[in-house]
Amino acid sequence: MKNNRIVILGMGTVGTGFVNTYHLNQEIIEGKLGGPLNITRVLVGKAGKRRSVDLPKDLYTEDFEALDLENTDLVVELMGGVEPAFTYLKAALKKKCHVVTANKELMAKKGAELIGLADEMGVLLRYEASVGGGIPLITTINDGMASNKVVKMMGILNGTTNFILTKMTRDRLSYEEALGQAQDLGFAEADPTADVEGFDAAYKLAILSKDAFGVIPDPEEITRQGIREISLEDIEYGLELGYKIKLLALGEKKNAHVELSVQPALISVDHPIASVNQEFNALFIEGNSLGEIMLYGKGAGGMATGSAVMTDVMEVFINGRKYVGSCKEKNMPVNNIGLSPYYVRMEVLDSPGVLGQIAMIFGDYGISLDSVVQRARGLEIAPLVFITHDVVRDKLNRALREIEGKDYVVKIQSIIKVVR
Repeated sequence: MKNNRIVILGMGTVGTGFVNTYHLNQEIIEGKLGGPLNITRVLVGKAGKRRSVDLPKDLYTEDFEALDLENTDLVVELMGGVEPAFTYLKAALKKKCHVVTANKELMAKKGAELIGLADEMGVLLRYEASVGGGIPLITTINDGMASNKVVKMMGILNGTTNFILTKMTRDRLSYEEALGQAQDLGFAEADPTADVEGFDAAYKLAILSKDAFGVIPDPEEITRQGIREISLEDIEYGLELGYKIKLLALGEKKNAHVELSVQPALISVDHPIASVNQEFNALFIEGNSLGEIMLYGKGAGGMATGSAVMTDVMEVFINGRKYVGSCKEKNMPVNNIGLSPYYVRMEVLDSPGVLGQIAMIFGDYGISLDSVVQRARGLEIAPLVFITHDVVRDKLNRALREIEGKDYVVKIQSIIKVVR
């Protein structure tokens, strides 16, 4: 390394957290680096904007060409989004600058190309902060579990949706009320689509898949379902049956494919993941030698994410190590047709024999039932809830289409995966 010279692209929440982490722990960081971290330039949209960070004003520029990459050791990208970040990082790598990024969308969509270019140019690309904020998920998979094959992983990778579901579970708020609280507290954007529809978690799962399974999927290949349709009724029935509902990112390595999905799921209240509440994140990983471990912490926030970025920067300057992943099966297909139990809630006519007729249809399709909840309200329509044993989703869908066509069934309200 030359002089620990870095430029920063972006000075928002994470950029501010990164610089403030340096100032907060400057003596420790410089002791490990063997000298100061030299921030030579900061690229921003508005150079004159007031910022809650202590940097000289003359470091800021709105012009990428003014960054002097020829005399830069490392570029820290904290802009977010695919463009212009992708173009800027390609230019930096071609100038043989190392790169550290916290950009989940960029790494999910363009990570394979950037990693390939970094390898070609003989420089490093690190991206710990792109998944899990300050939780060292990628480092743990690559270093702490280096002697293991990752068999499966299950995570809460989005703090916004976990906050919403926690409020619905604990305080019995509706989805709309819980979302409003998340927005008021700054956990959710004015347009929460990326979070509540599962895009954010899918990007992070795609990145983790590269290091856990050696598979670099297109995020569009990942089965994705959000939480907008989760109701208080589903929350309450789940609790009655011994489950909580969480938005889970699921990955499992099979012999010939990998299964990747992001979807709401019922998980036993006794599982460690079920205890992860509010805006916190967690990843539950199973290694073939190690067994099960869980990592937990703040999945977002300026200081937590900035801390992860700083750790990557220090790793480049001190040890010069890159992430290598656990295997090299990049062409392994993504397939999400695995067996699973399912929770099904429907409204039916409150008449004798309805439960038996529905159970017979399930039986005709070879679907066995684990649990049934039937509540008579003294009204014409009553709720009916089932949890099945393991079944392929396509077979379940065919059975439910036949069931919904019966005149004693008003509506199939919910179908939610059960994770055990």
